[in-house]
Amino acid sequence: MEETLGVTGAGRIPSQQHGEPLRDTAARYAEERHWDVVPGVWLETTEGVERCSCGERACPAPGAHPADEDWAARATGSATVAREMWTQRPAAALLLPTGRTFDAIEVPETAGFLALARMERMGVTPGPVTRAPDRRMRFFVLPGGAAKAGDLVRRLGWSPEALGLRPLAEGSWLVAPPTRFGGQGAVQWARRPTPANRWLPDTQELISPLAYACGRETIPN
Repeated sequence: MEETLGVTGAGRIPSQQHGEPLRDTAARYAEERHWDVVPGVWLETTEGVERCSCGERACPAPGAHPADEDWAARATGSATVAREMWTQRPAAALLLPTGRTFDAIEVPETAGFLALARMERMGVTPGPVTRAPDRRMRFFVLPGGAAKAGDLVRRLGWSPEALGLRPLAEGSWLVAPPTRFGGQGAVQWARRPTPANRWLPDTQELISPLAYACGRETIPN
């Protein structure tokens, strides 16, 4: 379930309500959070069937991946340019490149919710967190944090691959709310961006509860 914090004012990214165009949401990310944004592919309806604009009939992420090979170079932090981009492609996926103003740590959804509960008990404040229909959650951390994740997990006695924990750094991206992921639903916020979490945590602050939660969910007792 998406968290609602009830925080208002500058810096709060609201959920997309009343049909807010994607271009406005993209502009908010750029203007209010200083995140780079880039449009991706989109969903097209042909003979009553939704398919990805990439043309691949068996697309593994329909409507939710980059559209161009040079997507990273096309990403912008300008709200004005973002509006222009989505005016040209109004249904395009909203993608956020990692390795710039933030990195991300990706984990299985069940482990992600368990980790959030554990963080609350530990008094750890996470940054924004997305949950997607692929049943994965992405935790935003400070830039450079993804590079440290593997070593930090191994020091705790686990393998990142065995845990299903994946760092997202420069050259990667994540799909931002409220992008639709094929016919499976939309990407949502598990922890919405607010003024309270504008300052992102370092990976070291989150890795213990994340690794513990992933270990409980993915490694048999």
